[in-house]
Amino acid sequence: MTGAVEMDDLRELYQDLILDHGKNPRNFRAITGPHREALGHNPLCGDRLVLHLTLDESDVVTDIAFQGTGCAISIASASIMTEMLKGRTRDEAEKLFTAFHAACTGGGQQMPGDVDADDRARIAALAGVRHYPVRVKCATLAWHSMQAALKGDEKISTE
Repeated sequence: MTGAVEMDDLRELYQDLILDHGKNPRNFRAITGPHREALGHNPLCGDRLVLHLTLDESDVVTDIAFQGTGCAISIASASIMTEMLKGRTRDEAEKLFTAFHAACTGGGQQMPGDVDADDRARIAALAGVRHYPVRVKCATLAWHSMQAALKGDEKISTE
């Protein structure tokens, strides 16, 4: 029975993390003169966001922020993502996108072994959406927007 209690405690901790980031999003602001921006839209839920991203000459994310409206999962995911990616290289951001997408979609891919424990925990907090397919697009919108911004695409939709 101990295992079930520990899983319930873990789920509650993750729910608290999502609620906290949903109510008090980090990096919810514009960046003056960002190098890249992407507009993300999830028509199923109505989530809309603008992701602002600044890279330095070494392709390190020096600043990342977002603005927009959406459900708690969408806002929390964007908030958590911006915290995770600040100070990371483009390659690290892509690797985290792959790990996050695999965890949320349950696509059979394993999370890369070189994702650190802190990042794994943050990804796990949002990975429960895989049990609610309509919510996957809410959780992945910011991440797809980040990937679009890195590629220089200005708009993405979850349609």
